[in-house]
Amino acid sequence: QVQLVESGGGLVQPGESLRLSCAASGRMVSIYVLGWHRQAPGKERELVATITSGGSTNYADSVKGRFTISRDTAKNTVYLHMNTLKPEDTAVYYCAASYPGSNYWGQGTQVTVSS
Repeated sequence: QVQLVESGGGLVQPGESLRLSCAASGRMVSIYVLGWHRQAPGKERELVATITSGGSTNYADSVKGRFTISRDTAKNTVYLHMNTLKPEDTAVYYCAASYPGSNYWGQGTQVTVSS
């Protein structure tokens, strides 16, 4: 079992920045691919970014150049640094941990970008 606890969401204005954190705990969590997904009202959940245990990253085209995912292996924590936020980034952001045959999700944290 893997437990994921997100924090750092909130209300910001367009162009501002925000950092999300996800603390992961559980057996062998260090080998999992960690990532962030988001779901806006009325839309399907979509991938935002992922990072492997070796540090390889992958981003959705919509966030490339604005968002950065990072991982602190010692703390088993994954971060999502979001810059130049846009209203269309408004969504509930979910932390995820994946390994072949296993997928875990956090409870989600709301990010609202509005003037």
